[in-house]
Amino acid sequence: MCVSVSDLFLCCLCVADLREIVFVIQSQSNSFHMSWAERQRADLLQQTQSLTQTPPPVLLLHSLTDNEGDWSILPLLPYLSSLFGKNSSWLVFLEEETNVKVTKLLQALRKFDRRKEWFLGKPLHDEESTIIHHYAFAENPSIFKYPDFSAAWALSIPLLDRLANKVRDDPLKSDFTIDLKHEVALYIWENGHGPRLTAVPELCTEPEHSPTAQHCATTLRRPAPLCGEPVKKEDIFVAVKTCKKFHSERVPVVKKTWEREASLLEYYSDHTDPSIPTIDLGVPNTERGHCGKTFAILERYISDAVPKTSWLLVVDDDTLISLPRLQMLLSCYNPSEPVCLGERYGYGLGQGGYSYITGGGGMVFSRAAVVRLLASDCKCYRDDAPDDMVLGMCLNALGLPVTHTLYCSYCLNTATKKIPRQ
Repeated sequence: MCVSVSDLFLCCLCVADLREIVFVIQSQSNSFHMSWAERQRADLLQQTQSLTQTPPPVLLLHSLTDNEGDWSILPLLPYLSSLFGKNSSWLVFLEEETNVKVTKLLQALRKFDRRKEWFLGKPLHDEESTIIHHYAFAENPSIFKYPDFSAAWALSIPLLDRLANKVRDDPLKSDFTIDLKHEVALYIWENGHGPRLTAVPELCTEPEHSPTAQHCATTLRRPAPLCGEPVKKEDIFVAVKTCKKFHSERVPVVKKTWEREASLLEYYSDHTDPSIPTIDLGVPNTERGHCGKTFAILERYISDAVPKTSWLLVVDDDTLISLPRLQMLLSCYNPSEPVCLGERYGYGLGQGGYSYITGGGGMVFSRAAVVRLLASDCKCYRDDAPDDMVLGMCLNALGLPVTHTLYCSYCLNTATKKIPRQ
């Protein structure tokens, strides 16, 4: 309730601003992520209902259309422009763990002329050129800024409308979606012809109860300790893909580091080596792809050759992983559902396409997912086909979602990372 002239003025400003803002939660269709996004949606509506009887739209990204590629944002822009282009001023994107203080966010947005093109966020930049960004701006990587999605980011409606027209007139041509936040920023930047990302100090990634977050309009809300008791290590079967030439180079690193944390682990190779030991699946080694080997692992997992577990983790021999953190993460997921978990990439999403889990960061499957995959007509068209992409095509055909988590990525502070190549 407003009890002073200044409070009344602020309330009136908030009501006016709320009528012109659209929230989009970058949600996913897995049951855990849906429930998390619904809680965030309820919190936003509760905050806005205390300010106005007509709360702003709060959209869940996974449920907007039937297009599987909507998570990549750009294909969705024409749809959002047609719905909100006439009556709104701002489109604000949030991740599931983003905590929003609505009045502070509105005060931050009020600093910018809504009639102009604005791309707002918390800037990130590369300290050196990286393969995941295709070595963009190799001579000076720090010159290009892209938004930290977990801090929230925003588009003004004039920019949304222009980008939507661009997508309509010139369909997206990029084959791969690898790091979405970087690729969205590149698309908006338009080789220097579009707006650069403008920093908004109120968009933060501090923990929500941190004393340093008093000025923040957004903070991070993280479940701790995630969802309950960690999954028992005896309920995770670990499959490590290797080959003869790496038995002495990579496998010893795994053995000296995280192998001791695994209860059930097997090494799969093109050569039987009792000293490790490795298992020869009868699939010749290939220089790339490894689809034949991965599908042989899936077949073995549901056979009587290995103990029955709820979860299968497939990793490369140059992947480092924190199994205790993975055990905590998996406590959030229901293994009776077909769960496919990892770092999500996309292929051809602007033209339909499909999502897939990049194999380098590790792929986690519930037993239910493996059974569904192998009961279908899904198979490798060649032993050296890219296993992660073939699996993505199969999951897409079956209507099974790929669930994204950066706990399975290349980041140092997450569950997995890659051993640096020598």
